[in-house]
Amino acid sequence: MKVVILIIYFAVLIGIGLYCRKNSTDVNGFVLGGRSVGPWLTAFAYGTSYFSAVVFVGYAGQFGWRYGIAATWAGIGNAIIGSLMAWAILGRRTRIMTQHLDSATMPQFFGKRFGSDALKIASSAIIFVFLIPYTASLYNGLSRLFGMAFHIDYSVCIILMAVLTAVYVIAGGYMATAINDFIQGIIMLVGIVVIIIAVLESKGGLMAAMDGLAKVTDESVSTTPGIFNSFLGPDPLNLMFVVILTSLGTWGLPQMVQKFYAIKDEGAVKKGTAISTLFALVVAGGCYFLGGFGRLFSDQIDIAANGYDSVIPTMLENLSPGLIALVVILVLSASMSTLSSLVIASSSTLTIDFIKGTIRKDMDDKSQVFMIRGFILVFIAISAAIALIQYKSSVTFIAQLMGISWGALAGAFLAPFLYALYWKGTTKLSCWVCFIWGAGIMMIDMLAKPLLPKIMQSPINCGAIAMMAGLVIVPIVSWATPKPDPVMVDECFACYEKKTTVPMREALGED
Repeated sequence: MKVVILIIYFAVLIGIGLYCRKNSTDVNGFVLGGRSVGPWLTAFAYGTSYFSAVVFVGYAGQFGWRYGIAATWAGIGNAIIGSLMAWAILGRRTRIMTQHLDSATMPQFFGKRFGSDALKIASSAIIFVFLIPYTASLYNGLSRLFGMAFHIDYSVCIILMAVLTAVYVIAGGYMATAINDFIQGIIMLVGIVVIIIAVLESKGGLMAAMDGLAKVTDESVSTTPGIFNSFLGPDPLNLMFVVILTSLGTWGLPQMVQKFYAIKDEGAVKKGTAISTLFALVVAGGCYFLGGFGRLFSDQIDIAANGYDSVIPTMLENLSPGLIALVVILVLSASMSTLSSLVIASSSTLTIDFIKGTIRKDMDDKSQVFMIRGFILVFIAISAAIALIQYKSSVTFIAQLMGISWGALAGAFLAPFLYALYWKGTTKLSCWVCFIWGAGIMMIDMLAKPLLPKIMQSPINCGAIAMMAGLVIVPIVSWATPKPDPVMVDECFACYEKKTTVPMREALGED
């Protein structure tokens, strides 16, 4: 039964990819879906790119174990800051200015907004360095779950996921990814609700589980009774950094921001904001809420031997075969949707911003799409190879790099992108400083941790601080450096001044 469900699921994904081939003949269609993607597809594409197996298996298990039920704050932050505020603050302006500047990627936006090819190349290099290895981590959450459900080798899981993702992304581009993300998003919504109910029922229901959690003690963490079912948990400061990294980080991740490029119209922005927020509240809030009950299974879990990734699989291993099949498809959906988003962002950046921008400037649309498809295949193969090497040889370097990728990308890009959309005074030099700061501080955290203050030696804390510091660095450097060319800046911001007619239900007219 489990195998049949998986085969049907895979067939649907590939069928959608082949169906969308007709919409992916040029760069605009392949990378952005023709900028005509509606609210439901855009919101689900945003949400499914946001939450992968890393969140469901890794983060939910780790932070649920460390902070108890208070880990749910991370999911609430993901919904409010990472979805609601991101859409409200970035969505409309990103769509307007990127179309005005005819930019299809984040590096292309930086290059045209600040009139700097060097800035475009530098940002594409940062994306290449930190996104490609990040894709390898998406396979990690599948190993225990596939082994538990099907008793097959992790290597087979990696190859299967890589091949299927490659087929539908290469065939149908962004539109195929968006439609499949919608299907995968529905699976994630239904799956997380059903699994939470099943796990809580195995412990006697919600109130019994909460009561059991209140009785859990761990003197190495806290001597306060009931700390793991308290409002803020045993370590509110580090929990706050988790919320900041996993919520504010989406504002500077190219694979997330690029979703706003493809929004169809104003109505899609408004509906997409609500849908995306609700999706994040259910999926992210549900994941962290579920992880918060991990210590109820402490008699079956050995963190020292098996790590935090063993928490969620252990909680689920005694569910019925049907529910386990649902869990596997849920995690597979979460991983494949994020993987497809990452490889499109990486391959389009390398093709449009690096090769076309510096090596083959006369490349036509057909050649660009062909090259993007080729790089998608290469990037998926590289990520699968990295995941296999890590699995076979227990290499930890790559795993560390995965942990700092969000901090490096958002630390480098969040502040320059946000200010560039809103403030005419943002300078090219402030972007450079923020690029160096975000990528540099996270590299130090990985390679020379003792050089940093103790609070920044955690990749999560360091990433959160890198993002927040960027919001201060950009205006200070901009005020201290020569002002940008006013003609160029006025041309960039002219898009916001264009007049548009709306019904009176949207805005009162003048008498």
